[in-house]
Amino acid sequence: MFNIGFAELILVLLIAFLVVGPKDLPKVARWLGRCVKKARQLIREVKQEIGWEELTEETQSVRRDIDQTIKDSDISADLRSASKEFSKSINEAKKNVAKKP
Repeated sequence: MFNIGFAELILVLLIAFLVVGPKDLPKVARWLGRCVKKARQLIREVKQEIGWEELTEETQSVRRDIDQTIKDSDISADLRSASKEFSKSINEAKKNVAKKP
């Protein structure tokens, strides 16, 4: 969530230990834990209230539809096959012209 490595975590804990002191550190840790829990619960409730999940699902659905439409409208494969057929026709015509004296 915060992209904190082990070394940074140890540094934060050491500073907290020095600032708060060993006696009050467990109380502060419990208080912080409760605050984080309440914040996560609040965020979850807000997401439910505004319909975040439904919005993301709808957005992903629209994106899939757009991607499928782009794939369906891609004519490069058709152009390649038409180019190959055209090249074959030209080569056959050249051979026919070369055979006729």
